[in-house]
Amino acid sequence: MDRQHDMEMTDLSKGLSSEEAARRLKEFGPNTIEEREEGWFIRLLKRFWGPIPWMIEAAALLSALVGRWEDFTIITVLLLVNALVDFYQESKALSAISVLKRKLANRALVLRDGEWRQLPAAQLVPGDVIKVKIGDIVPADAKLAGGGEFLLVDQSALTGESLPVTKKEGEELYSNAVVKQGEMVAVVLRTGKNTYFGKTVGLVAKAEQEERSHFQKMVISVGNFLIAVTVVMIAIILYTGFSRHEPAVELIVFSLVLTISAIPVAMPAVLTVTMAAGARTLAAKDAIVSRLAAIEELAGMDILCSDKTGTLTQNRMTLAEPFVVEGFGADDLFFYAALASREENADPIEVPIFEHLDHHGLRRRLSGCRQKRFIPFDPVKNGQRLL
Repeated sequence: MDRQHDMEMTDLSKGLSSEEAARRLKEFGPNTIEEREEGWFIRLLKRFWGPIPWMIEAAALLSALVGRWEDFTIITVLLLVNALVDFYQESKALSAISVLKRKLANRALVLRDGEWRQLPAAQLVPGDVIKVKIGDIVPADAKLAGGGEFLLVDQSALTGESLPVTKKEGEELYSNAVVKQGEMVAVVLRTGKNTYFGKTVGLVAKAEQEERSHFQKMVISVGNFLIAVTVVMIAIILYTGFSRHEPAVELIVFSLVLTISAIPVAMPAVLTVTMAAGARTLAAKDAIVSRLAAIEELAGMDILCSDKTGTLTQNRMTLAEPFVVEGFGADDLFFYAALASREENADPIEVPIFEHLDHHGLRRRLSGCRQKRFIPFDPVKNGQRLL
């Protein structure tokens, strides 16, 4: 089905019906971009690959060659414990990340069956009528269809434009752009991997090469240094032993002892458990840690710049003691504030206003009013007027 045809067939006053939306959701799929996740078996095998695991495996092989099965068993158990502890802690961290991602799922204001509803952005389909306003993240590629004069949109992360651009009726919005000013109704054109953002992610995924963190580089450097020292010492021992015509079995046993003593067998488990404990502590505070090694990188930061709102606060607006002029009361103030707002937008600034109306039984005063024109709040213009 052609997206442009979907838009033309959509009733802007009622939106799609639930049945039609369900049919299109089945046809086009959810409005999400699939993440490539490694299977548990691959993640487990990676625990046996690397400088330190190689040393442990070499020691186990040497033990088997000389028939020292007690040492072979102990070394193998240590190798498995290191791998399983690492795998288990990472799995718990990934589970915490999954829970937080679901908790932070994006939502959209959608017109379905003639009613505005707050729905998960993943349920959007081509042809859906949505409303975007200041502060919103555009949930899908869409075409503006009126309901306002203009939008000022920041799409620099997608197009590289340094400044927000003005969008008017008939122009397209890109998924994941941020609305800086204005409020308008739009019709969804593309969802999921078919969006401009989805195609960008696909291109990046093809060229992406994971960069090792400072922590990982240091661990690998330590492992490489120990391997180099051990190999050199074993080479000297074997050369000297063979020169003296000593038994090969004794030389292998001595090399085995040296290899085992040079291996920090507990280091991988200790490092992983330490970082996993930090990840769990951060997860309890709603901080997503997608890579355990990132914790060490964060600990090495000197300055952290962060937006305060919703990051260090409860992300919830509350009403302070109102200031009113003579002849008006607090109820009058919030009544007029409600007239200048739209409840279906669920704007964080406006939600406490309607909560105040419900708490004080003032909702009935709104029933006698009819909104002829709505001009959304513009912090730039309103701030200039105040100055």
